[in-house]
Amino acid sequence: MPDGHIDLNTDVPHSARMYDYFLGGKDNYDADRDAAEKALQEFPAVRVTARTNREFMRHVTGYLAGQGIRQFLDIGTGIPTAPNLHQVAQALIPESRIVYVDNDPIVLSHARALLVSAPEGRTAYVQADAADPAAILAAPELRQTLDLSQPVAVSLMALLHFVPGDVYDIVNTLMNPLPVGSYLAMSHVTTDFDDGKHDPEGMARLLQVYVDRGIPVQPRTRDEVARFFDGLELVEPGIEVIHRWRPEGIAPPRSRDKQVSLYGAVAMKV
Repeated sequence: MPDGHIDLNTDVPHSARMYDYFLGGKDNYDADRDAAEKALQEFPAVRVTARTNREFMRHVTGYLAGQGIRQFLDIGTGIPTAPNLHQVAQALIPESRIVYVDNDPIVLSHARALLVSAPEGRTAYVQADAADPAAILAAPELRQTLDLSQPVAVSLMALLHFVPGDVYDIVNTLMNPLPVGSYLAMSHVTTDFDDGKHDPEGMARLLQVYVDRGIPVQPRTRDEVARFFDGLELVEPGIEVIHRWRPEGIAPPRSRDKQVSLYGAVAMKV
């Protein structure tokens, strides 16, 4: 982890800090709050979206730990918000090893909160960009923490819609060197539930707030999300709105799908 001064670019909004604001966190700045408030005006359900995505991460991590996964690669970690992935995994399997990856310098500044591991396990942090998956896999912090000859769960929560370039190639680069029994878990924003291009309550209006502030974002359809899992074996129920992925208790009403507008899935390499 690099030392010295960290330039947080506090005058420019960042998606991770806006997400922190939606979750009720305090690690954000005026530019982030201004953009987030505009987003709330355009899509008031965005707090529901953020909280549901966080719960999906916890739910999926618990599922994977239940399948015996002991190694996790979490890319696009975001600002620490308890319980973090390692806390969920290590509560079930204390020897779990987790590598966190993010490119936002504010996450680096809070990384120590992500490194408080159960004594049986280990956590590490890599400052890197998801657009360069080869650099992530080659990072010494990763190589010293994860055994890539054993199954690894790659977690990409609400990330790839913010990543430019060939995101399918990024996923393939991450998954190709991993052994059979590894998993891919992800969530991804969609406008499939919008009623039209000018839907006054649609996700597209929220995404335009990001674009207007210099944060590129690319929603994808269900079929486009499914492409990320080509060659992998999807876990039931497959590609689903995240609050419908193996729900516990009473299934949520369909009316909530539009408020969430994130697809999610988990798949195993076979």
